[in-house]
Amino acid sequence: MSRILLVDDEESVRVTIGALLKAHGHEVVTAVDGKEGVEQFVQDTFDLVITDVLMPRMGGAATIATLRQIRPGLRVIAISGAQRVAADGAAETASRLRADRLLIKPFAQEELLAAVAEVLGDATAGPAGT
Repeated sequence: MSRILLVDDEESVRVTIGALLKAHGHEVVTAVDGKEGVEQFVQDTFDLVITDVLMPRMGGAATIATLRQIRPGLRVIAISGAQRVAADGAAETASRLRADRLLIKPFAQEELLAAVAEVLGDATAGPAGT
């Protein structure tokens, strides 16, 4: 289906979300923070990036900004458990982060899968990166 770059500093999140996405036919590459995510991104082609917002070394906002400089049309889902993000409202925070969607942790598997399908739209029909 799609190639997804998953960036999160929590191993349990990477393992759980990665397994879910793989079970639904996606190819998943993981990174432990934004710096490693950007390094992975420039070495490969991805249809979607799912990134945590709060991470060491390079947080989600900087990661998204950097990736969108490299590929402006990139599809991005931001994920966060931060109470401040939740209080500001998901739509407003997603817009500020320049993410296509924002999911607040903890979220249901179905919610993540629906967001992935929505954000990718028809991108799964074509080759990665088009």
